[in-house]
Amino acid sequence: MELKVIRSEEQHRHYLAEIHGLIAKAPAPGSRDADKLELLSVLVEAFENQQYPVEAPDPIDAITFRMHEQGLKQADLVPFFGTRSRVSEVLSRKRPLTVQMIRSVSLGLGISAETLVGVTAESKASGQKDEVDWTRFPVKEMVARGWLRKMSELAAENTEQLVKGFISSTGLQFGTAAFRRSVNGDAYSPATKYALYAWLARVIQRGRERKPKLGHFDPNVFSNAFLRELAQLSWSEHGPVLAVEFLERHGIAVVIEPHLKGTLLDGAALKDDDGMPIIGMTIRFDRIDSFWFTLLHEVAHLWKHVGVDETFLDNLDTSSEDKRELEANRIAREALIPRVAWKRSDACLNPNRTSIDELSRELRIHPAIIAGRIRRESENYRIFSDLVGSNEVRRHFNLNVDTEA
Repeated sequence: MELKVIRSEEQHRHYLAEIHGLIAKAPAPGSRDADKLELLSVLVEAFENQQYPVEAPDPIDAITFRMHEQGLKQADLVPFFGTRSRVSEVLSRKRPLTVQMIRSVSLGLGISAETLVGVTAESKASGQKDEVDWTRFPVKEMVARGWLRKMSELAAENTEQLVKGFISSTGLQFGTAAFRRSVNGDAYSPATKYALYAWLARVIQRGRERKPKLGHFDPNVFSNAFLRELAQLSWSEHGPVLAVEFLERHGIAVVIEPHLKGTLLDGAALKDDDGMPIIGMTIRFDRIDSFWFTLLHEVAHLWKHVGVDETFLDNLDTSSEDKRELEANRIAREALIPRVAWKRSDACLNPNRTSIDELSRELRIHPAIIAGRIRRESENYRIFSDLVGSNEVRRHFNLNVDTEA
């Protein structure tokens, strides 16, 4: 008989009977019956994958199953997540898995990255990436921020089209598969990708609005001296504003846009379609030390890593093994506090308020930057909490949006 693509349950049952009959014959490899058996098996498998797709296991369920299987406790997962609190937050679904967490858990517990990302069996079988689900964009928050028109002005069926227009107008193209911009950085997670793309689209939109006010951008402007000059603007009381003005004089758009709820995003570095460099800052942590490290980190990405259709979305409250993130961290640290000066300083050897002030004056940087480095390297965030400039950044940019982390 002529074999055809299976279109019905009756045809499916008939082909299964044919397969069972051929298996009973145990045909020799290369024979006509063996070839027929192989073809029937392919047709049946394709029909079953389409008709009875198997849902991929939930990432958290997969982790907890492996913990039970291996007799692991939450404390045993600290090496993969960084801290006990992060383990608890991830397992209780309060914190999404980041790219770095997925890598670590995949290697450490032997769970496939596809399972941890949550790729569906249907997508895998079809060879396609996840479809764009426009209903998963945080429309209400986008409306509240003024990014989209009020819901009362829209018919429900037009909401999806409105979001599509908002995203595509900024060059974040979409098709039958997914968005066509490579996203890197530890802020990205499958659970928050729609909110992150919405935020990214808004940053691109606002970056373009600033373009007429920008100076000429010369890619050769980047150097250690350039970053050091930028870092020393922190010495001024109005340092954050001066930093934005400094970068925009050199053709780099800086957009201050608070993160959307549920995302753990500190900053971003990217280039627009015409090559215009853009830095996005959320000021998720309203502290002077956090602002300056994040800003220098993103400038380092522009200098060393950002290419065409590429974006870095950073959560700097986590450790990373990505070489590009490590390099950006090193460049930012060196620009703020040169290694040689740090190692010989009393602030490093005998940290106290006096030694912090002395190094601050020597390097002409804000003392919050030095206090922040001491706290981070010692992993003791109870010390010098009054020196890191809490609640001293957002006021420069008149941020009134709820920036709950």
